Amino acid sequence: MHQPYYKDPFTGIYRLPWVRLHGTKDYLDMAEILDGFPEIKQTFNLVPSLLLQLNDYTENNAPDIYLELTTKKASELTDKDKMFILENFFLAHWDNMIRPFPRYYELLVKRGLSFVKGELTRAIKYFSENDFLDLQVLFNLCWIDPMFREKDPLLSELVKKGKDYTEEDKKILEDKQLEILRRIIPKYRELNAKGQIELSASPFYHPILPLLWDTDSSKIAMPHIRLPKKRFSRPEDAVKQIRDALDYFEKIFGYRPGGMWPSEGSVSEDVLRAVHAEGIKWVATDEEVLACSIDTGLRDSSGNLTDPSRLYRPYNFADVSIIFRDHKLSDLIGFVYSGWNPKIAADDLINKLLSIQHSLPRNKPHLVSIILDGENAWEHYRNDGHDFFKYLYERLSNEKRLKTVTVSEYLKEHDAGEKLNRLHAGSWINANYSIWIGHEEDNLAWDYLTDTREDLAIFEKLNPDKPLDEAWKSLYAAEGSDWNWWYGDEHTTETQEDFDELFRLNLMKVYKAMGKEIPPNLFVPVLREDRSISPEITIRGFISPRIDGIVTSYYEWYQGAYLAVGKSGGSMHKAESLISHIYYGFNQHTLFLRVDPKKSFEDFPPETVFSINFSRPFPFRINVTPKGRFVNAELFEKKDEAWVKIKDITEVAMQDILEIAIPFKDINAKEKDELNLFVSAFKDREEIERCPWRGNLSITVPTPDFESIMWY
Repeated sequence: MHQPYYKDPFTGIYRLPWVRLHGTKDYLDMAEILDGFPEIKQTFNLVPSLLLQLNDYTENNAPDIYLELTTKKASELTDKDKMFILENFFLAHWDNMIRPFPRYYELLVKRGLSFVKGELTRAIKYFSENDFLDLQVLFNLCWIDPMFREKDPLLSELVKKGKDYTEEDKKILEDKQLEILRRIIPKYRELNAKGQIELSASPFYHPILPLLWDTDSSKIAMPHIRLPKKRFSRPEDAVKQIRDALDYFEKIFGYRPGGMWPSEGSVSEDVLRAVHAEGIKWVATDEEVLACSIDTGLRDSSGNLTDPSRLYRPYNFADVSIIFRDHKLSDLIGFVYSGWNPKIAADDLINKLLSIQHSLPRNKPHLVSIILDGENAWEHYRNDGHDFFKYLYERLSNEKRLKTVTVSEYLKEHDAGEKLNRLHAGSWINANYSIWIGHEEDNLAWDYLTDTREDLAIFEKLNPDKPLDEAWKSLYAAEGSDWNWWYGDEHTTETQEDFDELFRLNLMKVYKAMGKEIPPNLFVPVLREDRSISPEITIRGFISPRIDGIVTSYYEWYQGAYLAVGKSGGSMHKAESLISHIYYGFNQHTLFLRVDPKKSFEDFPPETVFSINFSRPFPFRINVTPKGRFVNAELFEKKDEAWVKIKDITEVAMQDILEIAIPFKDINAKEKDELNLFVSAFKDREEIERCPWRGNLSITVPTPDFESIMWY
């Protein structure tokens, strides 16, 4: 059971709702279904960052963006709210979660099964207040497990009602969500106390431990991998993630777990020695790691095991028992059986287990390990997998030739494992770490992390008395594996931008906690397609506007480019941007920039300072400060980590708009150089606005024949 840490470290609001929604759909029912099958033993792995967030919801009424837009009265939704809801409140399996609710599917069709974000402005006009209220209810209702919808009278009534919901109905649903979330941890505690389940843990923020230990370890499985520019090697961080996980687990459950699923089954020899030092008795990973460790293929070309006894037993390295999951059986449940008749699927799995038993020596017990994601598979099953579980658990309960056990139970009663002379460094995916390192985006993320980690270590050494707990917390959260899961070409999701921003926000928070300037590169998305923000209109010719702070003529900026700030991501700290548009253009020698406020500059916070920041080709900054009826603009260059004033910029004006002329030679920019820049606003050295929020404006310094080229 695992979710990354979704909390925005600046706002304290969870960016994504998956802890709450999987909590109401998957975490409780996976445990409660065992009440009807006392003979079934299972091991549940609970990631501490998930437990932390569950407790935040239940103890602190933690908000998430989706929850805020659920609780908001439908009559009070803004156009921006409505567009967010139409885009995001259909994030559920359409066939198994939306179609069972006819009204919900009707609203999906009304929005469009496929859509372009730009069309949402038009689409919201066709949705009534009642449509949005129904959508608020149905999105959250479909994410409540069918078992609870059937058993709970109030939830059952909401399902039967089907449409035309009221605000009172919505409040009932919200209360039921919280009630379900509050039952999760006590239920696992209860089943564990009875001995029916074992609980294990993962490192706190779910990092890839071997890569924290040393990114060069990825070369063991992939000798020719392209590594990040800087080597990350922080064994102490790996140990910290392990130790914090065990401490938090003990705080919640009253004891330290004996087992650990290293994030994504990622193991190495160094990591096994580290978990042993922290008291862990067993870990689990994938069969391909075993094959590489013993340098022997386990399966033939048809996928059949050549010697089943090699796989179906524990091993031992550094006094830690290791169980290796049956990749094929695990994937059948995770990816294949969802499309089958549930009884046939359950029978097929039992028959495969009996076939495995028949292939093994009868002189001792053997352990078949089936390990998979505990939450994401079930939405692909009809009825959230309950029919499959019912048939499977009934067969297992009555099948005398098979016995379900917890991992520790087997190791204690039978076999702690044969010693491995070598443990391969790899994960459950292809026995390597290619999902998290090697791709351009993955490597850039590692470089961001390395730079931030080094800056924090240096700062702490120079400032031993400054409290830095918040900085370290954000750094460790950024070490989690989930950010890199979505970088690269292997995986995609509708919410990739949120994952990218959360990764960078955690790194930004480190600098904020240190009281240092946030490096400009952290505002640039790791996702390649988001790094440069495209304007609404591109530059089409030279311009030479009059720098007077007013819109003298529509045509003076006509050949330039402009960016609508709200459409480019808004600002870092505010829901509403202070700036409406940014215009820019050039002639052969000068860059022109214009900033249009959303309201009058007179309504801005007192002593607001505007900053024009260049990160390429060289770091320059222009601070624009209003001085009564006048405006002062100073050009700074970054030298040896300090901003040094170079000169005053004289062509600047601020009245209705802010206009400034910046000679290319003043920022050392020559023909064909690419300029990367953004505009920010500060009050008391606190950034209150950044435009664009994600990425940069990208401008190429023109050649003398630019206009003639554009003409053709």
